[in-house]
Amino acid sequence: MKIQKNSVVELTYELEVDGQIADRCPVERPLDYIQGTGSLLPKFEENLEGLEPGDNFKFTLSPDEGYGRRDPDRVIELPKEAFMVNGDMREDLMKPGTTVPLLNHAGQVVPGLVVSVNETTVTIDVNSPMADKTLNFSGSILSVREATEKELTEGLHGEYLHSNCGCGGCGGHHGEGHGCSGCGEGRCGEGGCGEGGCGSDCGGHHDGGCCHSKE
Repeated sequence: MKIQKNSVVELTYELEVDGQIADRCPVERPLDYIQGTGSLLPKFEENLEGLEPGDNFKFTLSPDEGYGRRDPDRVIELPKEAFMVNGDMREDLMKPGTTVPLLNHAGQVVPGLVVSVNETTVTIDVNSPMADKTLNFSGSILSVREATEKELTEGLHGEYLHSNCGCGGCGGHHGEGHGCSGCGEGRCGEGGCGEGGCGSDCGGHHDGGCCHSKE
């Protein structure tokens, strides 16, 4: 079966950026996703359309085809109170260089990098770590099958059922870099939903991988 809309695809890949391997999903932990549902970068999926099990692929995405250009408006200030979790201030999250999980308007967890902290606010950069980067992908298609109705409705791993999980939230404008809040009380509590981003292990599916959707 060839890759087409609503195909469940399982593949391996390596992502090379600036001459270094930035992310990989080996055969032991392959990436799987449903083609055409917007979970991965559109140009990534476009380059796989029509391939079938056993095919290899190699292609390059420009910054505009990948994670776009770095946007200074996506460097935002949040009040320290946004980092309250279960009534406690998460001081451990308010350190420059720390990656914190935020929610965008679509309910997806996205990483934000703590840039600086002062007495009342925390400055966070929510640009993708892959912004301005040229992405060089290579890999192999392992399997292709039709998605079930349940998978199309609930997500391949039930992710549509848990789209509101996350620490904090974005007030409807994360795509424009505004309105994000931090690890808010009453969400996922201690530990959040992970601090992964590009370079994290795939764990058997695409969450955290570098070919996921921009938003």
